[in-house]
Amino acid sequence: MKRLLLTLFALVTVATVQARPTQKSITSPDGSLTVTVTVDKDVRWSVKDSSQTILAPSQIAMQIGEEEVWGVNPTLRKATMGSINESIPSPLYKKAEVENNCTTLTLTFKGDYAIEFRAYNNSAAYRFVSTRKGNYTVKNEVAEFSFENDNTVYCSYVRSNEKKSFAEQHYNSFESPYVLEPMSKMGNQRLMFLPVLVDMGDKKVCFTETDLRSYPGMYLYNSNNDFTLEGHYAPVPDEVKQGGHNMLQGEVQTTKPYIANVSGPRSFPWRICIVAENDAELLNDDMVFRLSQPNAIGDTSWIKPGKVAWEWWNDWGLYGVDFKPGINNRTYEYYIDFAARNGIEYVILDEGWSVNKKADLMQVIPEIDVKHLCDYGKERGVGIVLWAGYWALDRDMDRVMKHYSEMGVKGFKIDFMDRDDQPMVEFYERAAATAAKYHLMCDFHGAYKPSGLSRMYPNVVNYEGVNGLEQMKWSSLEDLDQVTYDVQIPFIRMVAGPMDYTQGAMMNAQKRSYRYSNAEPMSQGTRCRQLAMYVVFESPFNMLCDSPTAYEKEPECTEFIAKIPTVWDQTVALDGKVGEYCIIARRAGDVWYVGGMTNWDEREVEIDLSFLGEGNYRVTEFVDGLNANKIARDYNKTESTLNGRTKKVRMAMGGGFALKIEKK
Repeated sequence: MKRLLLTLFALVTVATVQARPTQKSITSPDGSLTVTVTVDKDVRWSVKDSSQTILAPSQIAMQIGEEEVWGVNPTLRKATMGSINESIPSPLYKKAEVENNCTTLTLTFKGDYAIEFRAYNNSAAYRFVSTRKGNYTVKNEVAEFSFENDNTVYCSYVRSNEKKSFAEQHYNSFESPYVLEPMSKMGNQRLMFLPVLVDMGDKKVCFTETDLRSYPGMYLYNSNNDFTLEGHYAPVPDEVKQGGHNMLQGEVQTTKPYIANVSGPRSFPWRICIVAENDAELLNDDMVFRLSQPNAIGDTSWIKPGKVAWEWWNDWGLYGVDFKPGINNRTYEYYIDFAARNGIEYVILDEGWSVNKKADLMQVIPEIDVKHLCDYGKERGVGIVLWAGYWALDRDMDRVMKHYSEMGVKGFKIDFMDRDDQPMVEFYERAAATAAKYHLMCDFHGAYKPSGLSRMYPNVVNYEGVNGLEQMKWSSLEDLDQVTYDVQIPFIRMVAGPMDYTQGAMMNAQKRSYRYSNAEPMSQGTRCRQLAMYVVFESPFNMLCDSPTAYEKEPECTEFIAKIPTVWDQTVALDGKVGEYCIIARRAGDVWYVGGMTNWDEREVEIDLSFLGEGNYRVTEFVDGLNANKIARDYNKTESTLNGRTKKVRMAMGGGFALKIEKK
């Protein structure tokens, strides 16, 4: 990209070049963070706090067509400063309201474009805004994030060999564990997907994006093995061939020589830089929500998040029944009955209910009667959600969604997109809008990270984009340390938004007893860790991954999971350190839940409960049992009066805890 822009310097002629560098700065409302923009032969931004440089001067530019570059030899016409101070209602989120307080800087340039900057107390962001009419292409974009030192990076590389081309890496599932590497050792041909976390030693810096609409998602890479991460974007596909998993994916054969085809005035995605003085601040960040588009569908009363009884992870693993479990009506009736008995809102029909390899959601296998199951569920207060491969849904989206909505289906789990180029990003929004038209919810799997769509379309209730519990069906401990990953993602992936991790395993194992199995999968770590995930992980549409048979043998744990809310009025980040442990409190109504998880290190933590305020409280505790270091499913449930506003809890190796706190 840098070489490309140097070439373009010779092509771009501008009559009036800035006589001297121009600098504009804005400071966050509390004065802790300063964003400085320098306009010279190019445009660069930097971020400092009270003690040091966070982001060194970093270039931003956008190439329009073949011979025009926004941000190169720029002519500044106007600089406008301002501020925003508002509260944004946020139903179906991790808190009832989001505060949006910042200072703003808008630089307007000759050539029909501007660059907007914002400074928050712990974050900074910028985006390009175009006022140009007509059609044009974005050939490429420069987004640099430069540092002064060789910091360590927590990055999820695309699951591919370093020798693969960027084009091959653009086709991926956005599911990878984190690799910790110094910037100088990252290699220049490995793409990492957002969010990315940089460890500066005394603070952490997280990068992501939001308001991603009709534009490719951003990857980062290190092109020069130096201290700079650079943006990279998939080009617009030219030819896409049906293929991949069960003929449900679109495989890009050829591409256009640009990353986006644009029409008329518009804004481009926000590039976000979040600065955390302590790791726990990352557990409750709202930047993606703040900077995304407001609700586009109006009334949201019909959207009902909740828990979902799920069959795929447990391999339809019923036993002790008088029928053969599988993809058939009798099995799903059993799942519905289980959900009804326990107050679980939904049952999902995952892959297999439609005829395989036809990519036609109107062709249903003879063993399944969707209308019957919808009616059966409705009688028992349980909604039905259908799994859909991306290609099958996209080929006939309106007809399919209308048809199944009229049957009583409540939503779709949409899977195997595995790309984030411009047409695929447009598919997400089109699916969300069409689903909203028919009062359907969307849960995106095989998906890139959340990028603001859930605020614009609140019926988008979850995203995968995480190396979730499904990996335990085929991953050895040597291949995947899921326990460590679990205490990384709340500080990194969850910054982007909700994640369908699909927790709830009732078969749990420590290192020496863990094994992977497709038919009888288990989790790494303790039972209480699984319970804690329902508090720690943000997930409005939350799976119960294990079988009804397993849950029926564990009534205490099942009752806790079934009754826990999935959206919240308040979230409080209590404590944590990336890769070691995390503790979060969440409130729904008058009831508080506190969840915590640790890595493979046994530890005792003291929880600050001062957020409770005055009054007397009763606490229900699920904590690791004394033998949980050996038998991971060992736990203790107790109920007691809360004394004081601190509480000590021991977590076993790979352990966790969950507290329910109610006012007496």
